[in-house]
Amino acid sequence: MGASRSSGTTDALGGDEGAGGPPQEGAGGAPEESPGGVGEPLCPESPPDSGAELLAALLDGMDAALCAFDAGGVVTHWNREAERILGWSAQEAVGRTGFAGWAVRRADAHEVQGRLMAAMDTPGRQVHEFALLRKDGSRVLVRTQSARVLGADGKPAGVYCAFSEVHAQIDLERAIALSEALLEDASWGVVLVDVDLRPTVVNAYASRALGGGRTTLLGRPLGELVVRGVEELEAALQHVLAGGAPGAPAELWVTLRTAEGERRRCWRSGFLRLASPLAEEPVPLGVGWLFRDVTATKLAQQEADRLRFRTSQLHRAARTASECEDPMEAVTSLLDFALAGFADHVLLDVTEGECLVRTAATPTDAPGPCLLVAGGSVPVRYGAGHPALQAVERTGSVRTSAGAGDTPGAAAAWAAERRWPEDAAHALSTVLRSRGRTLGVLTFLRAANRTAFERPDTAYAETVAARVAGAVDLARAVGTGE
Repeated sequence: MGASRSSGTTDALGGDEGAGGPPQEGAGGAPEESPGGVGEPLCPESPPDSGAELLAALLDGMDAALCAFDAGGVVTHWNREAERILGWSAQEAVGRTGFAGWAVRRADAHEVQGRLMAAMDTPGRQVHEFALLRKDGSRVLVRTQSARVLGADGKPAGVYCAFSEVHAQIDLERAIALSEALLEDASWGVVLVDVDLRPTVVNAYASRALGGGRTTLLGRPLGELVVRGVEELEAALQHVLAGGAPGAPAELWVTLRTAEGERRRCWRSGFLRLASPLAEEPVPLGVGWLFRDVTATKLAQQEADRLRFRTSQLHRAARTASECEDPMEAVTSLLDFALAGFADHVLLDVTEGECLVRTAATPTDAPGPCLLVAGGSVPVRYGAGHPALQAVERTGSVRTSAGAGDTPGAAAAWAAERRWPEDAAHALSTVLRSRGRTLGVLTFLRAANRTAFERPDTAYAETVAARVAGAVDLARAVGTGE
């Protein structure tokens, strides 16, 4: 061991074994040579010892309280943290024999001293918990780690004891346990990102979510893992590095590159700015990014919102159509309500003999309401295999889209070949049926900036088609006097 921070104490274990109180001024509180022969005495009359001063400074800079005893149980070292916890200065502590009567109640002193000094006879560290006394008379529960100190001859020469308040130790252990649990298999993804925005630690949940191993993901740019949405993610990380964590979790939609293809996911993310606890001023070490995959929940919420909106639109359409005197006016009202948020264009073709005749449509060059075709009905020239003809043949619905990799010119040609507006990239055709008869076909079209029609869209389109078919059937019945 080395010197304590106060002058008048030794730089080695082995004080005056007969001393029962603090050392007298100038006496040094210890013989000139310690039992272990580990060092020379440090006293006011001796020349400065740079090694002893360095050791004293190191001991005083420790975060843990530290004291040491020689083989006779005399206190030889007492650092500043021990003084902070118990209130006894080094001048008051060094030279005393044991803790009896000042740092421990006399009733407990024998047991405490015996357990501490027992470390001389046992290799390794011994961990105990004691109730010690502060200088003001209050008690504090501490956790100690004690181990023997060997002299130059290899024999036990004393004991050193590091201790801290139990609540502080428990807080530290909890913090360590929490970090280990988070970085192992927590139910949230945890990624530690350095100041260059590269992952440095990834837990098991995060590695599964990102589609890689816990080690293969380290040090790689986020852009290699995230196809779309990486700009928003990196912007959030940069913001946290510069200004601190946001007040609430953020929901980020990203598209991942995986072995099975691209996957779109929604991550509810929280961010923590990591700063070094050892620096005088906060120095950013990176960002702690915690996230959870909420894709299924968000999709379910979106589907529920979509269903509520469509149900509301159908209700409003039915009420509006019921006030229309002309059944075909009711048809266009129904289609106007159905288009909102669902498609960009709609085409209504009804059967006349063996032909399909364009009866109503939205403008082809700009958004607008669905209107009846002026100047009489015109047969449409659909080629063989056209989706509208397939819907009539199948008495059902047909979905189709332009090629995903097509250029804008190729997509426009695809639409023109099918007699659709040039911005059409996705189509859904469904048959009109009423009283067991096919009355025509209804086609909804979406532009390329929207997603393709899916199965829930088909169900909605068929509901709209059933109402339109009823109005078209009524218009024919009224026109023919049925």
